[in-house]
Amino acid sequence: MVSYEYILGGFLASLLGSVFFMIISTTLGGNKKVRPLSGAKSNGFGNGAFQPEMEEEKSTDVVIVGAGVAGAALAYTLAKEGRRVHVIERDLTEPDRIVGELLQPGGYLKLIELGLEECANESIDAQKVFGYALYKDGKDTKLTYPLEKYSSDVAGRSFHNGRFIQRMREKAVTLSNVKLEQGSVTTLIEEKGIVKGVIYKNKAGEEMRTYAPLTIVCDGCFSNLRKSLSTPKVESPSCFVGLILEDCDLPHANHGHVILGDPSPILFYPISSTEIRCLVDVPGTKVPSVASGEMASYLKTVVAPQVPPQLYNAFMVAVEKGNIRSMQNKSMAANPVPTPGAILLGDSFNMRHPLTGGGMTVALSDIVLLRDLLRPLRDLNDAPALCNYLESFYTLRKPVSSTINTLAGALYKVFCASRDPARQEMREACFGYLSLGGICSYGPVSLLSGLNPRPLHLFLHFFAVAIYGVGRLMFPFPSPKRMWLGARLILSASGIIFPIIKGEGVRQMFFPATVPAYYRSAPVY
Repeated sequence: MVSYEYILGGFLASLLGSVFFMIISTTLGGNKKVRPLSGAKSNGFGNGAFQPEMEEEKSTDVVIVGAGVAGAALAYTLAKEGRRVHVIERDLTEPDRIVGELLQPGGYLKLIELGLEECANESIDAQKVFGYALYKDGKDTKLTYPLEKYSSDVAGRSFHNGRFIQRMREKAVTLSNVKLEQGSVTTLIEEKGIVKGVIYKNKAGEEMRTYAPLTIVCDGCFSNLRKSLSTPKVESPSCFVGLILEDCDLPHANHGHVILGDPSPILFYPISSTEIRCLVDVPGTKVPSVASGEMASYLKTVVAPQVPPQLYNAFMVAVEKGNIRSMQNKSMAANPVPTPGAILLGDSFNMRHPLTGGGMTVALSDIVLLRDLLRPLRDLNDAPALCNYLESFYTLRKPVSSTINTLAGALYKVFCASRDPARQEMREACFGYLSLGGICSYGPVSLLSGLNPRPLHLFLHFFAVAIYGVGRLMFPFPSPKRMWLGARLILSASGIIFPIIKGEGVRQMFFPATVPAYYRSAPVY
């Protein structure tokens, strides 16, 4: 049942639809108590006392766990600021993934700000992306990124994830104060509630220790360290099944394609000049078996009839080749436990459904913010003061992260097929609203692209879609049945977005300036 708060929220949201272009000034709040690191091991020195004179600590300012998109970009960024950085990555060979292949324009702007834009150019055969094409029941609409005020180079980028990561790793190690090492981090070194470094096994299998005033954990969606630094609640709404289509053209060149399929969306986007990635969303945590042939049968009988005609033959060829990959999609709101000496970043810290391709944009935005917060500090050794100061990071990141996270979760639920008539109407309304053009497409796409990270605008657009859906039901004239369905549509919309907003934090999302941590100033030494 929909709770009373959702009913009230839906009613208030409907009223807010009339002030669609209202802009709110955001403000901040909320202290979190610093908790000693739970479950961490001592450093193994006899009585457990930390040895401050160790050479490892003297020679390193920051230890970074993981050299994926977040870790590699962070290593380069902090090293450029003059920090001595030690990066430990489990596997330094080129990754081979089926996600992390689309960078939104807002993320590309952050890449430029970090000086890493050359990592996503022709050297890895990256493709420019200018927007999306949305398909439903044989109809399609084109949604273009609002890039008019930017230079011609600014657009989305799509590429092979592994090539992108390798280029950033190569860029990082061009700096003499970056040490990139292959190894598996097993434990955070902790003493009296302060993280002092990490224990890891190097490539030869030897147990090693490295020390630094600040440890930044970026070890990805399967992080084995996040439980020490946060209270995570990981959800797995669906799985992606990945294929590569070769030597074919998308109906709309340089655009991502989203098919509102049954039971859930199907995505197509270029990842090189000759390859198109296809991602088929399969709800739940299990997918048909590839080995038994069930997956190929599912793709041919259920998915293929929904594929645009221009891509059908290439899709069937890709299925016949049998190079079918799958991975579980994860979602996790950021719920950090501020811990002196350590901080989480990237997918180890915060995840959202990859439908909207917003993960790298959030990570790069977080890196720019963290760099700016650390820039005034030349001494990172006062861990409690630094931890207190960096609590502002969790509030200052909210406009970007909460907008992208909420949009990803809400759009996924709206785009999935449902037997519920109210959800069906919401899906129809979303496609119809985006097809109207003007502010109805410009606004949502600017949110999706990371160019307009404003939570209130997202909230208003979402309920404008719901109100548009109610209006469709009332035309040409209302009936009791249609009015009831309209009320259920508003309640359904409320039931989708309010739990996501609650998880992000209402106060931090809409009123960050009321959070005391927003005003934290850098420690003075």
